[in-house]
Amino acid sequence: MSIYRNAVWFVKGLQEYTKSGYEAASKAFAASDLEVNLKGRSFVITGANSGIGKAAAQEVANRGGSVHLVCRNRERAEAARDDIIQHSNNQDVHVHIVDMSSPRQVWEFATGFTEKHTVNVLVNNAGCMVNQRELTEDGLEKNFATNTLGTYILTTALIPALKKAADARVITVSSGGMLVQKLNFEDLQFEKGTFDGTMAYAQNKRQQVIMTERWADQHKEIHFSSMHPGWADTPAVRSAMPDFHAKMKGRLRSEAEGADTIVWLAVTNTDTKTRPSGAFYQDRRPVNTHLPLASTRSSAAEEEKLLQELNTLTNKFKP
Repeated sequence: MSIYRNAVWFVKGLQEYTKSGYEAASKAFAASDLEVNLKGRSFVITGANSGIGKAAAQEVANRGGSVHLVCRNRERAEAARDDIIQHSNNQDVHVHIVDMSSPRQVWEFATGFTEKHTVNVLVNNAGCMVNQRELTEDGLEKNFATNTLGTYILTTALIPALKKAADARVITVSSGGMLVQKLNFEDLQFEKGTFDGTMAYAQNKRQQVIMTERWADQHKEIHFSSMHPGWADTPAVRSAMPDFHAKMKGRLRSEAEGADTIVWLAVTNTDTKTRPSGAFYQDRRPVNTHLPLASTRSSAAEEEKLLQELNTLTNKFKP
């Protein structure tokens, strides 16, 4: 089954996830969707010092939004902030240093942030693909800690503030790679069998889609979405997947093309009620979260076990 999934997914990727796929899809885009003034709206974007996170932050800043860059490395974050300000002439760009793999740091940031700032839009973009199994100082597998638990805690912690904001939105940057994964709720931290960083990442991305669906059911006041940026030429792809990058280099999307749907979901004035909350978006439209005949659907009970474990860990590290 995994061979079938991977083959179908790769063919789909060549058609849809590449630069040519974006160019074909973009013919249907309405340019007016992004003609907005974001002054007075606050955007929190994780992993925003490079790649599609920075590209999204730049587009928000260009339109006058208040941008909060949540990054792990101060030097790179401040360089990104300066570059964004220079290209946007928008001084309302701020740096917050947080390691998303540290639940305590995520909690501390969210608590402190909401005491001083409002938030209208949260973009969960930060992620990692560690190819050897590695534990954080809290004993958590690093991919899971960053991609799944960090995203879950930050969103959970900011939901009360988002509920107070006008037209609140949460966008989680997932991946088409999740299409080859069925939720494995029995081994969330990859303690069994041979570790595969690429598959661990894809499993995390499946978890993010399930989390988004659950949040949308629970919190109707907020518009939730997950999305696939396509295959983009970013520093993360170059470092984590060098072989893939070398083979696909000429076909990869630019960072701005990868960020396009993030920006569209985050800023457009189009009534969010016309876009389903909890859906998985690709190139500005909701798409299926499962490949045909791929046997990747999980039961409600299985998904509930994922959420129970995330809630347990969230409460464990809560200050």
